[in-house]
Amino acid sequence: MKLAKKDWFFIVLIVVVVGVFWAISGEVRTKKVPLDTNHKRFYDAFAQGAGKLDLDRQCVECHHEKPGGIPFPKNHPVKPADGPMRCLFCHKFK
Repeated sequence: MKLAKKDWFFIVLIVVVVGVFWAISGEVRTKKVPLDTNHKRFYDAFAQGAGKLDLDRQCVECHHEKPGGIPFPKNHPVKPADGPMRCLFCHKFK
């Protein structure tokens, strides 16, 4: 069975798509939530079934751009106008 030109095009297209997905699926580059005394209550609450959205709302108690708060890095995404920060969408538990 001989492959036609359109068959080769399809094969090349599939290889490129798989290659792109493989290239962008690497190690997570965001910092994980530290396993320390400040974050232990979040680990415990998550282990007991608390939802990530509920835990996200509590992050701003310490990580907030206010005097004495732990500032976000310069290139950190800003809080969306229509909802809470989604910290645990990017930052995973260890």
